[in-house]
Amino acid sequence: MSELDLKHIASGKVRDIYEVDDEHLLFVTSDRISAYDYILDTPIPDKGAVLTALSTWWFEQLADVVPNHLVAVDDERIPVSVRGRSMLVRRLSMVPVECVARGYLTGSGLKEYNAAGNVCGVPLPAGLVDGSELPQPIFTPATKAEIGDHDENVSFEHVASVHGEALASELRDVTLRVYERGLQIARRNGVIVADTKLEFGHDSQGRLVLADEVLTPDSSRFWPASQYEPGRSQPSYDKQYVRDWLTGPSGWDGASQPPALPEVVVAATRAKYVEAYERITGLRFADWLAHFAG
Repeated sequence: MSELDLKHIASGKVRDIYEVDDEHLLFVTSDRISAYDYILDTPIPDKGAVLTALSTWWFEQLADVVPNHLVAVDDERIPVSVRGRSMLVRRLSMVPVECVARGYLTGSGLKEYNAAGNVCGVPLPAGLVDGSELPQPIFTPATKAEIGDHDENVSFEHVASVHGEALASELRDVTLRVYERGLQIARRNGVIVADTKLEFGHDSQGRLVLADEVLTPDSSRFWPASQYEPGRSQPSYDKQYVRDWLTGPSGWDGASQPPALPEVVVAATRAKYVEAYERITGLRFADWLAHFAG
């Protein structure tokens, strides 16, 4: 995105990062969507704006739990062409750990549980099924992989051995506090946050700071509470719909670049992302778009 006239620092699966000055970066959220560690060829319209709008809202809700890196979303330092899907943020020294909190058993956690009776070394009761609510939320960290590689679930003890007991404990405690606050707020609006992935960094004062995105359909599993039923795959407001299409009707082999998404899957995925934003926040996504269009 050279038209931004900013120095490009890095790109992830969804975000492009630019240098604004010595203290600030610009996170530009694209409409790209990833699944199974592949960036798909088909974008989801307005996805970047949804993720930015929802993260912005959550950063405010969580401000008393943990500081965050957000400076502004509507600022003269943000180029007009990317406003509405960009965040001006403070530079941080990132912690290379994917901090995952799970309150329900599904996904890779379910596979690990079925194989070993635990998730990331955390023992769980016998008899749990897909979608079971856990006795209490658990911290199940993962390594942060490069694009195209797979994140690997690891134990708390592994994080402690690499980063020290004090930081590992802080990451675990803050991750669970963020998750429990998010779970509480979303439940009031009819949404279950089954699990979520967070990223943290340290600021210039050494404080642990919440970064990247928070409690979005890209980083979390959102289930409609009214349709929750353990023992099956849950309806969702996230990219599980895309994952299910890839592993089902698409015929994808799981080992090559996934096929392009058909229009019906693109439209349904956009609708799910928008519904997640509107259900959780009580706000209209159209108003967010209109604000930046003006």
